[in-house]
Amino acid sequence: MKILRVICSPRGQASESYRLSQTIVEWLLEGQPEAEVMDRDIGSGALSPIDENYALSQQLSADVSQEGSAARSETLIAELESSDVVIIATPMHNYTAPAALKLWIDHVVRVRKTFNISPNGKIGMLHDRPVFVAMASGGRFLGEHVRQPDFLTPYLKAILGMIGLHDLRFFAVQGTAFGTDAVTVARANEDRALRDHFQSFHS
Repeated sequence: MKILRVICSPRGQASESYRLSQTIVEWLLEGQPEAEVMDRDIGSGALSPIDENYALSQQLSADVSQEGSAARSETLIAELESSDVVIIATPMHNYTAPAALKLWIDHVVRVRKTFNISPNGKIGMLHDRPVFVAMASGGRFLGEHVRQPDFLTPYLKAILGMIGLHDLRFFAVQGTAFGTDAVTVARANEDRALRDHFQSFHS
């Protein structure tokens, strides 16, 4: 089994989303000890915006994939295609996806590569696989004491579903802006949710 983890926080391994994703990795490795984990860390600005070459590749049938961001797109799509499980470790910024995650999505959601267009709409070209989304948010958008909307969850369901990834599983550490005690409680809640999920999954 190959696990692709996309790390989107500028705080990297110090982030809550990374910590949560690591718990997911540990549960996956408990079931598949020989699994390979490949980290794609994009939170520190590793991806540049798509360029003219990429834009042309969306309009023309000619292969222009050997230059610029289209070439990077090829690499990122290959990583995604070869994975059996995907983990997206991401903060929620301004109610939605951080810029780094949006750039990764722009690179991997690509016509004639990961989706096609038909008379009935867009059709995903990737085979489905589990996608775990490990989210961290300064505010609360689920459960009691909700204080903000959540545009990240529906966006990921829509955009990843468009390329064929429908098996999304969301876990979130909320309220990180409310201090150490709030974070401790949020961590415990999600650790418990993950334990219940994987114990059911492995049984």
